[in-house]
Amino acid sequence: REIVPGELLTQYMRPMFNQSWSVFAPDPINADFHFDVRAVVATDAGEVTTEWVRATEVEQSRAMYALFPPRSSNLATGVASSLVRTWNNLNDESKAVVELNYFKGTDWQQRFNDDMSKNQSSKANTLAYVDAERVATAYATQVAKAVWGESVVRVQYRAARQNVVPFEERNNEQATRPPERPVPTGWRGLV
Repeated sequence: REIVPGELLTQYMRPMFNQSWSVFAPDPINADFHFDVRAVVATDAGEVTTEWVRATEVEQSRAMYALFPPRSSNLATGVASSLVRTWNNLNDESKAVVELNYFKGTDWQQRFNDDMSKNQSSKANTLAYVDAERVATAYATQVAKAVWGESVVRVQYRAARQNVVPFEERNNEQATRPPERPVPTGWRGLV
């Protein structure tokens, strides 16, 4: 990187060929991120709540054994990672707001934003989470409509981080992965 002057190499490599060096020692990737979606669907018999669908598994299956996997095979992982990271920076009052349902009326998103701004410990942290949640809600809406069709009424999603077995225990056959640590979100309107 030092041989090529200025930002020339960076401009060439990004955004298409950006490499995250976190896959290598001394600090390799140590967790998986999951993004689950469920929906309420309008039917002739009334509203029905669907089962959870793990979007990350569906996407990552497209990359398995693929020499040139599509970039879309990591979208859900990125959405989940961003949501978990920004949620971890919220205070307890803001986390309580995240757990509430916001889907009624056309102004549900503005009400959520207003409630988040009332409880913020840091404006930057709050804005980062609100942005990440909007992306997650839009992504969950896409997943829900792709799986259950246009009769989707509202969505709920779970983003979670699950650490891997620690390196020191890699040869221990009884070692188990720590449990998932989900971000508890309420129901959201469609985006």
